[in-house]
Amino acid sequence: MTFRIGVIADTHGLLRPEAERCLADVSHIIHAGDIGAQAVMDGLGRIAPVTAIRGNVDRGAWAERFPETQTLRLGGRAFYVLHDLNELAIDPAERGIDVVVSGHSHRVRIETREGVLYLNPGSAGKRRFKLPITLATLDLEPGGPLRPVIHDLDRI
Repeated sequence: MTFRIGVIADTHGLLRPEAERCLADVSHIIHAGDIGAQAVMDGLGRIAPVTAIRGNVDRGAWAERFPETQTLRLGGRAFYVLHDLNELAIDPAERGIDVVVSGHSHRVRIETREGVLYLNPGSAGKRRFKLPITLATLDLEPGGPLRPVIHDLDRI
């Protein structure tokens, strides 16, 4: 049975209808920071349970409940979530982490190092520079490979 996770970051207060449609069939959502507004969390929470961390733009009382990093298990896999990969202060492989999820750069990244998948879904918020508007889904099957897919929201 496939367990699908939605991975989103850098919404900066904007939850696009295209993002909501793309995430409609996920079992869980991970937001890798720079949420921007509680309304984004409210919208995502209507789709699926959400695990979120605070990014550098997440300030004020609404954002205080979000930690700067989070470790969780989904679909039998261990995830470590932080906003800026440059601030990674642990050795994920040593800790048994399967997936490191980050945001901040607004640039998509899918890379495997030492058996750990590093996933940055890009930015799903307001367009910056000429970067695409993206998010990711990650399919997990027990004992199977991790299958990340990047979704270009301009094409949905």
